[in-house]
Amino acid sequence: MGTSLTVRDISKRFGRHVVLSHVDLDLDAGEAVALIGENGAGKSTLLRVCAGLMAPDSGTITVDGAIGYCPQVPGLLDLLNADEHLVLFGRAHGMTRADALAVGHQLLEELGFPVHRREVTRHLSGGSRQKLNLALALLGGQDVLLLDEPYQGFDHGTYVNFWHHVDEWRAKGKAVLVVTHMLAELNRVDRVVELHPAVTTSAA
Repeated sequence: MGTSLTVRDISKRFGRHVVLSHVDLDLDAGEAVALIGENGAGKSTLLRVCAGLMAPDSGTITVDGAIGYCPQVPGLLDLLNADEHLVLFGRAHGMTRADALAVGHQLLEELGFPVHRREVTRHLSGGSRQKLNLALALLGGQDVLLLDEPYQGFDHGTYVNFWHHVDEWRAKGKAVLVVTHMLAELNRVDRVVELHPAVTTSAA
């Protein structure tokens, strides 16, 4: 199907702390890849760089298609409810209010989110917030999914259901990169990429 995401020689540092050092990665359409590594290895930073939310210090990223990014910590507005989030994010994808709500409700239902709840997100449980967070990343039918431990707070049934969705996304030709610490589930992906901590050097 071709390569959807190409990462070449990406480096990133914060002050004297080197987070990423000359990282290469290829992600093909119709492929699910697990990104693993110890805490501090730069997994979340790499996803933010790939999503275009953070500029690398060096290297290049090439993307074929639209990116959907699900951060580890939900990027939600505390005083908006789920429907208001769907409309807001849907507008960013050029969707009408009706389409954003229809597509968003279907995604939320598939994730086990009670779509008729109207409370603002600050009153939702951690699991419900993360379900909304994931649905927003999927709302525009993106081709490349960058998912940073997207199942945080899920109960066991929803967690298992998440991996079924990974299979479905892959079958639809989407490229899926999942940051995970759940090593027991690595048989559910096509490849595992381990990111090692960069060696910190003194600033020149």
